[in-house]
Amino acid sequence: MNEQRHQILQMLAEGKITADEAERLIAAVEREQPEPPGAALRPKTRPKYLRVVMNSEDNPGGDGSRLNIRVPLQLLRAGVRLTSLLPPQALTRINAELDKSGVPIDLAQLKPQQLEELIDHLDELSIDIDDALTKMRVFCE
Repeated sequence: MNEQRHQILQMLAEGKITADEAERLIAAVEREQPEPPGAALRPKTRPKYLRVVMNSEDNPGGDGSRLNIRVPLQLLRAGVRLTSLLPPQALTRINAELDKSGVPIDLAQLKPQQLEELIDHLDELSIDIDDALTKMRVFCE
């Protein structure tokens, strides 16, 4: 623990500052900290899984329901690459069935670089559910 952080926690323990003030001070100290040597040189690790987690407390008298799906991103990457091997007639039929099911995706237009771009942007993904008792998160890990 660095010295500034230790001093802030000491002031909090002595009652000289409030918890909110300590939190703001620590955040300010962390913003001022330079990156550790070599941190900028380290490449960002490539995510391995797409995770969808949902917790719902709307089951009266029960524990609520839970959904926890972990999909290997390598499976998605392979699937995107495999679409290029499908014959055009098959792609047309698949796209028609997907559209009929309410999924308007054109698999002929899906490219591997688009999937990588989507994965990169999942860190910024936010899903709102109009139910105070249900929480959902979609992220890569």
